[in-house]
Amino acid sequence: MTATAEPEIGKARRRKEDARLITGRTKWTDNLQLTGMLHMAVLRSPVAHARITNVDCSRATAMPGVAVVLTGQDFAAEQGSLPCAWPITEDMKAPNAPALAVDEVNFAGEAVALVIADSAYHAADAVAAIDVDYDELPVVLDMREALRDNDLVHPDLGTNKCATWIFDSAEAGSGTDVEDEIANAEVVLERTFRQQRLIPAFMEPRSVVVDPAADMFTVWSATQIPHILRWMLSAVSGISEHKIRVIAPDVGGGFGGKLQVTPEELLCLLVARRMGRPVKWTESRTESMLSAHHGRDQLQKITLSARRDGTVTGLKVELLADMGAYLRLVTPGVPILGAFMFNAIYKFAAYRFVCTNVFTNKVPTDAYRGAGRPEATFAIERMMDELAAELGMDPMKIREMNWIKHEEFPFDSVAGLTYDSGNYEAATARAMELFGYEEMRSEQERRRSAGDPVQLGIGISTYTEMCGLAPSRVLGALRYAAGGWETASIRMLPTGKVEVITGTSPHGQGHETVWSQIVADKLGVPFEDIEVLHGDTATSHKGMDSYGSRSLAVGGTALVHAADKVLAKARTLAAHMMECDEADVEFASGSFSVRGTSTARTLGDVVLAAHVAHDLPEGMEPGMDADATFDPDNFSFPHGTHLCATEVDTGTGMVRIVRYVAVDDVGTVMNPLIVDGQVHGGLAQGIAQALYEEAVHDEMGTLTTATLADYLVPCAADLPAFLTDRTTTPATSNPLGAKGVGEAGTIASTPAVVNAVIDAVRHLGVSDIEMPCSPERVWNALQGRAADASEVAAGGLGSIDAQGGQP
Repeated sequence: MTATAEPEIGKARRRKEDARLITGRTKWTDNLQLTGMLHMAVLRSPVAHARITNVDCSRATAMPGVAVVLTGQDFAAEQGSLPCAWPITEDMKAPNAPALAVDEVNFAGEAVALVIADSAYHAADAVAAIDVDYDELPVVLDMREALRDNDLVHPDLGTNKCATWIFDSAEAGSGTDVEDEIANAEVVLERTFRQQRLIPAFMEPRSVVVDPAADMFTVWSATQIPHILRWMLSAVSGISEHKIRVIAPDVGGGFGGKLQVTPEELLCLLVARRMGRPVKWTESRTESMLSAHHGRDQLQKITLSARRDGTVTGLKVELLADMGAYLRLVTPGVPILGAFMFNAIYKFAAYRFVCTNVFTNKVPTDAYRGAGRPEATFAIERMMDELAAELGMDPMKIREMNWIKHEEFPFDSVAGLTYDSGNYEAATARAMELFGYEEMRSEQERRRSAGDPVQLGIGISTYTEMCGLAPSRVLGALRYAAGGWETASIRMLPTGKVEVITGTSPHGQGHETVWSQIVADKLGVPFEDIEVLHGDTATSHKGMDSYGSRSLAVGGTALVHAADKVLAKARTLAAHMMECDEADVEFASGSFSVRGTSTARTLGDVVLAAHVAHDLPEGMEPGMDADATFDPDNFSFPHGTHLCATEVDTGTGMVRIVRYVAVDDVGTVMNPLIVDGQVHGGLAQGIAQALYEEAVHDEMGTLTTATLADYLVPCAADLPAFLTDRTTTPATSNPLGAKGVGEAGTIASTPAVVNAVIDAVRHLGVSDIEMPCSPERVWNALQGRAADASEVAAGGLGSIDAQGGQP
């Protein structure tokens, strides 16, 4: 980086975008008001599986303000099938996925009819007047039962099995045969864990506005992926891509939940085309929970082999993953993202991963913060605790003896990845110091000896993840339809101000701040003189958007390369202006100078000279702009050690986190304030899975947790204070040394908390508690009752309207 008086990178700047976000001076999608705009409301199926035998729209059509009522039959010839961009195997089964059900519904909450009216209120009123007759069919809800194919979600497929994907280290040449390791092992453990179904509870509901004016369809959407959305809308609707402009204005959170081409985005586009007028749709919270995609929902059978001294040898993973009723954008690939991470930081000799995806009559699943990697980390970190308990060893010691040592990097993992850098010893040592590990163990022993009714548990999670999603060649090898590169442009304005255009699409991450810090350091211009433009396909015409902790490692690197191009051209012009050899030109703090002289030109002087173009070197084009695209050779691999101490009231089952320490290595830190915020948010989400959140369907397939009174998203008062710190081993896969931090807290925290809960009561005969570890489940485990996945974990206070209305 170019030296400046006070480097921006590493500075804890407050986010420049927050001024408008927290003072109400931005426009969310739902704030948009267009002349002549119509409003769309959606009637949703109250049943999980049925044939639609009749739809009577007569009463709704006659209601005040209603322009038209539309059913699946009206769109059958033009709506196509919602896209799935990740066919994980050649023989994967993929059902037709209509945006609006035509003659059959396959989950409760599926869109059945639309009302288009002059106001959102008139549209909502008319939805209630549509009468639909359903001929109910058997529902398929349990994954194991689904595999028996007794009842089929999609009879035309002939099976409920979507696909089976396998990785085997012996076949790949990255390790030995897992069955041999298991057969020859001194210790073999087999456990089954359940990843409950979760709902991405982003703050801003999904919303879309489509304006068909001026021979162009302008789509505003609260989406994470404006570029991918334009591509897919064109592919499905048949509208030429250059006639669609997608704008993602400020977006209030996503967590993977807005990494989607939603039925409602397509339907708004089709309705706007049909009506020739702007159309808006904004969901209610209950509607979001009933119909936006869910996350996780896996059964994990894990077999681990080891020697009696604690050395791990083999790991076999057999997954069942619930796709729900349809395949959304990346649904089948989410479990595969975890395939490479079950071995984590440990040196297994052999590894085999088999994942079977199945269809059920539930809301489709797809990406949710971490997407595959939290599931993998949970399973392996739970197994390391189980192995420690089996052998009577300290759980930290057993991790330490099996993890990759810092001097062994770069390290080729048994799953076929090359970890470029890391230092697990350093992160763990710092975490144990901050946590007071030995003191906490002493306190735990004291309470056990005293028979204290409130027992203390210590949970460990020493994790790594693969993020910075790219590289394109690897994604292609995994049959993912899109690439993983990212692009950036720098526009040097004649006044010396700078516009940065990025293909990433922030929805709360703080890209405007960090991207400005990077450019300020590279070009030596003031932070305040930089404007970051994003999220509009007319401004940022290409990009792969934001997900998978990729924005900084991939998009930030593209920005560095664009800045390098600006400086390279500016150096040539500066040499011309100062009448010296280019090799004698030095650049520092935004100014070019001739080595050994006082002759100098500021970058602003050079940019203006390039803009007016009165005297340029022979062959140089006017202007000082630059574009760059970056596609890395490897993923990045953040890691860290999280320690959690929980108190468990053995009389009530109540769990309280009393201490949480997170020491993460996310590579070079651009802005520590933003990193801390990402870690804090990630911890909250991971802890929520461990203790609070669960999407529950009843025996008929109705989602019974469709309000925030029933689906328990924790608030600040439910969470502990976090003690966070960092160690740093820069990534070698990009010049920033950045690894990614958006998902780390979520990935690490869930097993840390659950391990702590079980550690508190293991001596009382408890070896597993299903998530979320609600007081009822913990208390039942203490009474010796087996966990029952069909039981609601916590139970809320709300009520639902399964057709999408407000409670």
